[in-house]
Amino acid sequence: MKIINGKKIADKILSELKKEIKDKKLKPRLDVILIGDNPASQLYVKIKERTGQRIGIKVEKHILSNEIKEKEILKLIDSLNDNCKIDGILIQLPLPQAFSTDKIIRRINVKKDVDGFLKETKFISPFILAIHEAIKETKEKLENKKIIALVNSNIFKNKLIKFFNRKNLKLKTALWPIDDYSQLKDFDIIITALGQPEIIKGSMIKEKSILIDGGVSKKDNKVVGDIDRESVENKVKWISPVPGGIGPLTVAFLLRNVVLAHKILRNQGHASKVFLKV
Repeated sequence: MKIINGKKIADKILSELKKEIKDKKLKPRLDVILIGDNPASQLYVKIKERTGQRIGIKVEKHILSNEIKEKEILKLIDSLNDNCKIDGILIQLPLPQAFSTDKIIRRINVKKDVDGFLKETKFISPFILAIHEAIKETKEKLENKKIIALVNSNIFKNKLIKFFNRKNLKLKTALWPIDDYSQLKDFDIIITALGQPEIIKGSMIKEKSILIDGGVSKKDNKVVGDIDRESVENKVKWISPVPGGIGPLTVAFLLRNVVLAHKILRNQGHASKVFLKV
């Protein structure tokens, strides 16, 4: 079994970004909105903040209580949209159930949508870029490979299909909850984005397959992925580990989007405010 070292690839991307920021005297800024007290979300925001600051990206956090009114969140996003010093706006998901994720994300100015969530966005989702980069790292010929993605979001599913179509790669998807795990034995590459701890076992997969684990969960106080690594390690050809695989790559591509947004906004001037009904 070969390991896809996402951290090593991410460090290379971050090093290049740091050099570009320094050489071109860029001043990119990312604002992150975190609502509630989800420990995993707090950790992810801290990682983004620490990594961004390490390469020269200013990261401002807006920590909001569960008790905040939705209209106050929308008002905050409006103010961030209007601030010409801010290049990217990120809503840390998942949101507490009391809030409409769709309404809140749609409030973001499309030119600052560095997470690539909006339908009309120009940015590719950092998570999707991370998945593709991990697959590329294997240097396997993909033309005749059968690929399946197990996902827990229709929005993500549709964006993933669209991206793979642009790469001329056929992708089958299965939406959580998964009805039939036996189908996995037909596929050469399995992508998971479920957030279900170690649900994929070695008995479910094909020999010499490639596993791209995009799930993150906690089990027995440890961070684990969707794939039970112990049961697959003698069966697969490549695997992206959790932690150290897709996670660091996703952060690196998010920050690359922030730098891209910074350059676009500075070349085209401040984007106009997006008006959406509350």
